[in-house]
Amino acid sequence: MFRRFILAALLAGLGGGQALAHARLLHANPKVGSTVMVAPAELQLVFSEAIDPAASKVSVAGPAGPVATGALSLDPRDRKTVHVPLAGRLAPGRYTVRWGMTSVDTHHTDGDFTFKIAP
Repeated sequence: MFRRFILAALLAGLGGGQALAHARLLHANPKVGSTVMVAPAELQLVFSEAIDPAASKVSVAGPAGPVATGALSLDPRDRKTVHVPLAGRLAPGRYTVRWGMTSVDTHHTDGDFTFKIAP
């Protein structure tokens, strides 16, 4: 009887991990920490879980201050990939991308990364 109780408790603990998961950034374009030669027209952020774009946000700041962005959209083939259009041409320098994503299971996570545009 005691062994069954222990086995049931272990199995219940293993199954609960997925329910508590949060979307984490897997990779981005431009790559995290990279230096690019050409200013991007948009950012692509790929997460570990499907994203709810209406409850998510991305901001970008560069050498001249905040960068205007368009509305977030999801890749129609992959709800884990977020597209963020960038308004105007970005000047050379360091850019910080701050993101706050809410996954479709309503868990929210935040993070940031930088990239540089070469002169």
